[in-house]
Amino acid sequence: MKRVGRVGYLRPMPLRFTLRQLEYFVAVGEAGSIARAADKVNVSSPSISAAIGQLEEEFGIQLFVRKHAHGLSLSQAGRQFMGQAKRVLEQAETLNRLAGDVLGKVQGPLSVGCLLTFAQIVVPRLRRSFEARFPGVTVSQHELTQAQIFDWLRRAEIDVALAYDLEIPAELEFLPLAELPPYVLVGADHPIADRPEVSILEVAEHPMILLDLPYSSDYFLSLFAQAGVAPRIAERTRDMAVMRSLVGNGFGYSIANIRPLSDRSPDGRALRCIPLAGAVRAMKLGLVMVPGARSVLTISAFAEHCREVLGAGEIPGLDGPAPRPGA
Repeated sequence: MKRVGRVGYLRPMPLRFTLRQLEYFVAVGEAGSIARAADKVNVSSPSISAAIGQLEEEFGIQLFVRKHAHGLSLSQAGRQFMGQAKRVLEQAETLNRLAGDVLGKVQGPLSVGCLLTFAQIVVPRLRRSFEARFPGVTVSQHELTQAQIFDWLRRAEIDVALAYDLEIPAELEFLPLAELPPYVLVGADHPIADRPEVSILEVAEHPMILLDLPYSSDYFLSLFAQAGVAPRIAERTRDMAVMRSLVGNGFGYSIANIRPLSDRSPDGRALRCIPLAGAVRAMKLGLVMVPGARSVLTISAFAEHCREVLGAGEIPGLDGPAPRPGA
């Protein structure tokens, strides 16, 4: 701002950058490569290079150290610039959402976290139907573990997340959407493959392939502790596809809550899903967010959209909606 003439009014200084340039700069800073950043923001590498060059020329500072064999790394000035650039982009997003709330319009970016175990099954369909319903919204998804979801929400790196009701911190809010009873997954040649249901006591004597993800593995093991037995863990994996292939090839059974449409493992082996008998705790799938997040129109609309879609049974592998809180 500067004073002009004698009338004493202030004229704003022209901006020396655009929000798009800042977005490209942050993308490169996080990716460490112009090519990877170009893939992330879906623009050409020359466009990103030009944006970075314009920022450096305008401000007279070197933002990156060029390393021919190792891509780009932020300079000392670039690291300081990065922090402020992120804050500017966050404020711009807040203004965009505020305008949408004032106009009663669902619009702007929405960053959604989701658990690795069901990212491929649940989130893409929710994204597509939500963006079709509200064309002014652009959804980005991030596949995370349960622990990472909590951290990213605290740092405001995501707006909302689809996760399980496992060890939800007191400072976060959980909105239940669907109940997911556990089931036993076995190969077609497993001794219990033809059983209509099976108990924890019966499977405990067989080798187990444990889906070893933070919080989820504790839940699976708690089913055995509740029955007073210990599983025979033969192998552990954090990849659901690997788990299904190990099961399909006869290395053991596993326990899961999400049921993919295919009854085959990734390498083509036949699989069987067997309900667990007895009073076993179902996991709840829901939305995790910071308190007050639903006051943002776009987040509120996404939460209601998730409830409607899951309640209508439009997502495979889910057994139905959880009751509304207080219902």
